[in-house]
Amino acid sequence: MTATRRLAAILAADVAGYSRLMGADEEGTHERLQAHLRELFEPKIKEHRGRIVKNTGDGLLAEFASVVEAVRCAVGVQRGMVARDPDVPEERRIRFRIGVNLGDVIVEQDDIFGDGVNVAARLEALAEPGGICISRMVRDNVRDKLDYTFEDLGEQQVKNIARPVRLYRVRDHVVPAQQHSRASPQPLSLQDKPSVAVLPFTNISGDQEQEFFADGITEDIITLFAGWGAFPVIARTSTFTYKGRTSDIKKIGEQLGARYIVEGSVRKAGRRLRVTAQVIEANTGHHIMAERCDRDLADLFELQDEIATAIAGAIEPELLKFERNRIAERPKLNEDAYVLYQRGLWHHYRRAKADNKEAQRLFRAALAINPDYPQAMTALAIAVTNAGYIGWADDVERSYTEAYELAQRAVALDGRYPDAHFALGLVCMWTRRFDRAMAEFQEAIKLNPSFAAGHALLAHLYLFTGQSEEAIVAAEKGIRLDPRNPRQFMRLPALAGAHYQLRHYEQAVEIGRRAWALNPNWPGGLRYVVAGLGQLGRIEEAKTALADLKAHDPGLARVQGLLTRFYRSREGVDHFLDGLRKAGMQEK
Repeated sequence: MTATRRLAAILAADVAGYSRLMGADEEGTHERLQAHLRELFEPKIKEHRGRIVKNTGDGLLAEFASVVEAVRCAVGVQRGMVARDPDVPEERRIRFRIGVNLGDVIVEQDDIFGDGVNVAARLEALAEPGGICISRMVRDNVRDKLDYTFEDLGEQQVKNIARPVRLYRVRDHVVPAQQHSRASPQPLSLQDKPSVAVLPFTNISGDQEQEFFADGITEDIITLFAGWGAFPVIARTSTFTYKGRTSDIKKIGEQLGARYIVEGSVRKAGRRLRVTAQVIEANTGHHIMAERCDRDLADLFELQDEIATAIAGAIEPELLKFERNRIAERPKLNEDAYVLYQRGLWHHYRRAKADNKEAQRLFRAALAINPDYPQAMTALAIAVTNAGYIGWADDVERSYTEAYELAQRAVALDGRYPDAHFALGLVCMWTRRFDRAMAEFQEAIKLNPSFAAGHALLAHLYLFTGQSEEAIVAAEKGIRLDPRNPRQFMRLPALAGAHYQLRHYEQAVEIGRRAWALNPNWPGGLRYVVAGLGQLGRIEEAKTALADLKAHDPGLARVQGLLTRFYRSREGVDHFLDGLRKAGMQEK
């Protein structure tokens, strides 16, 4: 029997980040998607004389006799989606990606097949959330009939299609271009700001199911980087044009305007899944870091968010460290706001009084050039807070007042910048606004689940408010998310203190010693070594540790200040003092 063929315009659509949305709110996402399809998508298809061939769970496939009507329908849907769900937070809103192709299809009962359908599906996968991607055949047939702009994205080798397909992005003058962009952070107007391009992760499993998983990992990493705001992130539409292609990294960097390239792979072996990622400086080909994430294979959609968060969370701090070191090594000529900010960070992380003072100077210089620079405002707030609580400020209370104002301004400049909420939480913690501090740390973590410092400071707050079990969970997560951080000596004391308050004295002593060994000039962990040894009755060891503590804290003034300023629970204070007394502390 000869197959029935016809020429048709094919529209393929799906929901961007569907698995992430379903994981966050399965019933709500399903209900809203069905409402969008029923109230907007299906009527638009009917209006433009098309028919739905099939629903695909998170999208649909439709055909039209007219390619002009197919594109009009796609634009009408995307215009309509802009106004829908105005009260739903942006990260929960449903966004469709749409691909339109014109080609010969095979008709079989109620379904259609062939290259024309396959290309439409691949175009849809390459479209931005809220965007439309079309083939050259479609563009050539509608360019003089529709008042849209067609942005040439070049040729793309798509899966299972022998010839390259030339892609075009549809730009609708009614819906501004920024409505389409999923991965564009708020601009900082900084010409020297480096961009990151996340290339499509390669599926090396030989398993077609992993192809979609690899694409999902890539999309989620792009979204996480963009949401955190540390660097501008090249949009998915641009980076996915390199899918399936072997290209020179330097050339990709030049073509995309990216300083850093992230690439990776997904491999399945039995019941194990391995995702690897590496970061490369584009112009030199220098490998900055590599990260590997191994998981037992369970539900792929559940794993996708977990792995993407772990990979992105490991990459971001290393990338920031490399960038500030790169800037610090440059000659000090023609410094703009971004360069001043990065130089300030380099001094900030050296954690010495002179460096803190220089960091503040550089952050203020950056803000003099660009007063609306949330990253520099945030960094200055943290540096001023640090100067207050470490004792480097001439007027501690005045420092806290300034830091609080700076942090509030940083949040006002960019309420979705996690570090701004962290800075506000930090100064609130040191000024005993504990409820506000906890809320700000929790908001920072909500915006960036991989924010290790946020988890670590939240652990300290849990400890000080008598929630020791919660403190252990938060502290361990913060340490696990950033295991290579050289400042673990500042994070481990919360874990040691929580174990101490739960009367796990052996663990408190062991963890406190780890913290002190990492930095003998930071006695936070040593306090719990002394108190823990005292409770264990190991008095000789306790006396030795107490002597070491007094060498850093004569008269134990800082211990007393810590108890007075932070601990809410009288029981927790008494328990801590009891351990110190048993270790030989003489009270005045």
